[in-house]
Amino acid sequence: MPGMLTVEDIETAIREGRIDTVVAAFPDHLGRLVGKRVTGEYFLDHVLTRPMHACAYLLTVDMEMTPLPGFELTSWEKGYGDFRMIPDFSTLREADWLEKTALVLCDVESEESGQPIAEAPRALLKEMLSRAESKGLIPMMGSELEFYLFDDGYREARGKAYRDLKPSSDYLIDYHVLGTTYDEPLIRALRNHLSASGIPVEFSKGEWGNGQHELNLVYAPAVEMADRHTLYKNAAKEIAARHGKAISFMAKHSPTAAGSSCHLHTSVVSADSGENLFWESSKEGPTELFRFFLGGLLRAEREMCLLFAPTVNSYKRFQAGSFAPTAVAWAVDNRTCCLRNIGHGQSFRIENRLPGADVNPYLAMAATLAAGLWGIENKIDCGEPCRGDAYVNRDLARVPRSLEEAAGLFEHSEIAAWAFSERVRKFLLHHAELEVQAFRETVTDWERFRYFERI
Repeated sequence: MPGMLTVEDIETAIREGRIDTVVAAFPDHLGRLVGKRVTGEYFLDHVLTRPMHACAYLLTVDMEMTPLPGFELTSWEKGYGDFRMIPDFSTLREADWLEKTALVLCDVESEESGQPIAEAPRALLKEMLSRAESKGLIPMMGSELEFYLFDDGYREARGKAYRDLKPSSDYLIDYHVLGTTYDEPLIRALRNHLSASGIPVEFSKGEWGNGQHELNLVYAPAVEMADRHTLYKNAAKEIAARHGKAISFMAKHSPTAAGSSCHLHTSVVSADSGENLFWESSKEGPTELFRFFLGGLLRAEREMCLLFAPTVNSYKRFQAGSFAPTAVAWAVDNRTCCLRNIGHGQSFRIENRLPGADVNPYLAMAATLAAGLWGIENKIDCGEPCRGDAYVNRDLARVPRSLEEAAGLFEHSEIAAWAFSERVRKFLLHHAELEVQAFRETVTDWERFRYFERI
């Protein structure tokens, strides 16, 4: 695949001077890439043969990099020691948008035991993938990320306290060819740089907001897809910054603008034949395995919503008539439901419309596989599809309305207890609880405008 490198490729490229920097990074609990830039020579002399190290606090900080208390993994009491960064050389690729730079993703493991850090998002997804593969199932996934493009750069936007930013278009550009042409210098750069970096792109299009775009990657096996998703988000911001603009993957950046989603597509193929196990060719319809997988996922939408909607802001997106779901239901090609099945034959798949663009793909995909495997093991049939407008159907269960509600559902979830260790569940819950606490203690602009003078 264009952009992917072998160890031999990187050795040659560094010795010939075509690569002088290697970014070695891993995804943290927020879905960000954290790590180091390594000089080419040091990469050849050391990183190829021995692990690097990073502070274990990187999985126990908030968005501001504040060390948070109460985690089993590490703390001030434990001295905030290191864990090992182990490069996964199958992820080695050119970072085409950066000068003379390659990139490799890492897994993290304990310095003492040499075992994977259970709380690390990539490890969680690998564990779920291992369970699927033990049943002869290969999950194939795709993530459709939406984002807003602003004419303001990141530092300019921050200097304006993110107020009065100028979207790159003055009208909705959903499927709009003319409107998206004005943004094409940047969007074309995204498509081309990603495709040249082992992150193949299908297409880009305008979305249902001023300056809102969607760029779709080619689907892939689960871990590879999560890697591509994470690299795409990081690259998109870096490329936008180079163009003097800003891209935001917030789920809801404005109360008056459409939210940004991450529709998550899933099918399962046979490890032996590669055939789509959701589709029965003889009947030209879905298989029993599909119905059980979907049944588990339907049950998980509320219980595991914490992993599909991980921030306080995520829940602002769930509004009627917004193309974001408010009801827990499935249907055939119905965008008012949170689960939509589409395609035919080998392309037959489930689209989960619950995740927003702020999602951590490793956690969302781990939750998807956990739910589907639980549904298969317990033979949870999905029932009959919803018909009509799910937004107005009051017989349906509702999507959680807050991060606090989602955390409570996760804490008592049968599926979460089946899928994840107690240590991992505590880790995920504690992060959510601390985020809720931080928001509760914040005084917002809304409160000042509402109460400062008139209360």
